[in-house]
Amino acid sequence: MKLKTKSSNENYIKLIKMLWKTKRRSWRTVYNWLNKPNKKRVVVNINKINRFAKENDQIIIPGKILGDGNFDHKIASIAALSFSESARKKILENKIKLETIEELYNRNPEGKKIKIIV
Repeated sequence: MKLKTKSSNENYIKLIKMLWKTKRRSWRTVYNWLNKPNKKRVVVNINKINRFAKENDQIIIPGKILGDGNFDHKIASIAALSFSESARKKILENKIKLETIEELYNRNPEGKKIKIIV
């Protein structure tokens, strides 16, 4: 395994290594998206999440979530690397479970019934 990112964040490197060790396709996909240079990292607005997510989906964003847009329906949980303050506020207002990618991995190590939005 070669890290393409040169991050000094120990938690980020630990997350990438943990995802690499799994044999599950969904977690390997998240690993591939996270192991990119800073300029190619994923940034997603709430508007895009609302368009592609269905009711009661578990969503993973291998990057940052920004607060542009609103939710029309209930989503079970959203996991991301980071959240803007406005995105965090809108997600919590809609009573959607907010968690990190590591927390979702620990809760669902097999990666079943998750949707990756990039």
